[in-house]
Amino acid sequence: MKARRWVIKAGSSLLTDHGRCLDTDFINQLVGQIAALRKQGIECVIVSSGAVAAGLTRLGRTERPDTLHELQAAAAIGQMGLIQAYESRFQTHDIHTAQILLTHDDLSNRSRYLNARNTLITLLSLNVIPIVNENDTVATDEIKLGDNDTLAALVANLVEAERLVLLTDQDSMYEADPNTDPNAKRIDTAQANDSRLLQMASDGGVGKLGRGGMKTKVQASMRAARSGAMTIIAGGKQENILLKLLADDKTTGTWIYPDQEPVAARKRWLASHLQVKGQLTLDDGAVKVLRNSGSSLLPVGVKKALGSFQRGEAVECLDMSGNKVASGLINYNSEETRKIIGNPSRKIEAILGHIDEPELIHRDNLVLF
Repeated sequence: MKARRWVIKAGSSLLTDHGRCLDTDFINQLVGQIAALRKQGIECVIVSSGAVAAGLTRLGRTERPDTLHELQAAAAIGQMGLIQAYESRFQTHDIHTAQILLTHDDLSNRSRYLNARNTLITLLSLNVIPIVNENDTVATDEIKLGDNDTLAALVANLVEAERLVLLTDQDSMYEADPNTDPNAKRIDTAQANDSRLLQMASDGGVGKLGRGGMKTKVQASMRAARSGAMTIIAGGKQENILLKLLADDKTTGTWIYPDQEPVAARKRWLASHLQVKGQLTLDDGAVKVLRNSGSSLLPVGVKKALGSFQRGEAVECLDMSGNKVASGLINYNSEETRKIIGNPSRKIEAILGHIDEPELIHRDNLVLF
C-alpha cells in the first residue's frame, strides 16, 4: 500500500544554494514535485530549514553569528523571504500554503500538542500544504542546539505520516564518510532499530550557515519509527527525487524501515508517554463501543470523572467494576469534563459556552487495554 501522508524536510544547504542566496531553481523544482505528489493523492507537510541562512544572505553576511540576538534577528528577516518564495510558487499550481512555527516545547506540552495536531490535520483536510519551521525568534534552545531533522520526525509523529523524507546535499547515507573514504559503501536499506547506524553516521558538524549532519538524520529516523513512519534520506538535488521515491525506486537514497506497523507503533508511543492525571468511569455501552468499534470516547458514555487534569493530559478509563479499559489524552480539563459527562456532544457548547472537540478522547489518542 502506498504511503498517503509524507513529511518532507529540506535543509539549508539546498534552500540557500550553500548560503549564497535562496535557491529559486531548487524551490521551483521542489514545489513542482510536491504538486505532482498532490495529484497522486499524497498529503504533504514541508519542514523547511533556511530561515536563518536566508536572513543572513539578505543582510550580506556569509558566516553564522554567535550571538543569540543576531541569530533571532536573522531568523525573523529570513522567514519573510522564505515563506514568500514557497507561497508564490505554490500559487502557480493553485495550491494554498500555511505557515506553522513550532518549538520542541510545543510538542512536549500535551495541550499544545493537541492544538498543533488538530491544526495540521485540519489544514491537510482543506488541501492546504503546511510549511513548518522552528520558531527561531523565540526558541533559544532550538537555535543553540536544535535541528530540523528532529523537528521533522516530531511532526511525522504528530500527523501520523507514513513517510518521512529528509532531503540533503548527500545522495544517501554511507557506511563511512565518502568525502574521506572513496571506498565507502552506500546503505540502500536499514532498520531503524539497528544500532550500527549511529556508529556509521558522521556528525557532520556545523557548517557556515546550517547545523546538523547525518547523525541527526539517523536519530530522526529512530524517532519517526516510534509512530511507524519510514524514513528516506536522499539527495534533494537529484532530478525528480520525490517522484522517484513515490515509485519506490530503491536505487536512490537510504530507506530506513520501522520495526512496527504505523497503528501499533503509535499506540505504543502514546502508551509510553502517558502519565495518568485522572480517571473516567464508563457505562457498559461506552465500554462495548470502545472495544468493538474502535470509536472515540464521547461524554455521554461517562458516568464519573475523578482527579485534576488539563486539556491534553492523560486519563485512564475504567468500567463500572473498576477494571482498566483504556488510557488517552483528554480534550477538556477536569472541571469542564465533570460538567459535560453524561450529555450528548451537541450540548457541549451550550453547557461550556464553547466546544473544542465533540469527543472527550479521540480514538487516535486512545490506547485500549
